[in-house]
Amino acid sequence: ALDQSLTAKTLRLANSSFYGLQSKVISIPQAISVLGFRSIRSLVTACALTGSFTETARGSFNFKAFWRHSLATGVCAQLLARRLKIHPDSAFTAGLLHDIGALVLATRFSEQYQHMLAYRALHDCSTLDAERAVFGIDHALVGSMLARHWKFPLAMQSAVGRHHADPDVSTPALDLVVHAANTLAHALDLSALEDDLVPPLSAHVWQVLALTEADSMALFAQAETSFHDMCQVLIA
Repeated sequence: ALDQSLTAKTLRLANSSFYGLQSKVISIPQAISVLGFRSIRSLVTACALTGSFTETARGSFNFKAFWRHSLATGVCAQLLARRLKIHPDSAFTAGLLHDIGALVLATRFSEQYQHMLAYRALHDCSTLDAERAVFGIDHALVGSMLARHWKFPLAMQSAVGRHHADPDVSTPALDLVVHAANTLAHALDLSALEDDLVPPLSAHVWQVLALTEADSMALFAQAETSFHDMCQVLIA
């Protein structure tokens, strides 16, 4: 059974404009019957995760910015998934979880995490390179290991673990969607992350997504609206 706070958050999300329901949902069983089990599982995952890890890190880790970027990536992944005929709720969950490894490193190994930030600044390198130098592993691999531990589907484990890898013709669709969603979330600049650099998207990704300029503008507008709806409930 869900606790009262988690139930309340899940129902508020189900009733938000993100889903656009015609009538109000007042219980979890009703929400499952209207939205489907996979949608509710995604919402419960979002509500549970954003309520976790909040008091365990010391130093300069910005939880609010982290969750804002994670939610933005989840929303973008959900919207992009519809273009590639991937289940949108699986894409949302994979997008939400894509950086979960960074959260584990920051909260469970906070002293080393501060060393990693210092190494990144000193060597002017990427976060991935700094993580590998200090931890001997990067947050994407930690995230995929955690997704496996939580028994998430193999496709989701792969998408979390490979979200920084450059997609090619052999890349699974969900991997490509989460990779692209991460870039779009950075481009929309919704997270208030410091030094929020936008990773490049390859020509192959643009070709697969086949987004026209009008498609892109509509996607950005929808992503911003959906993102703000979710933030009001989860991380206001």
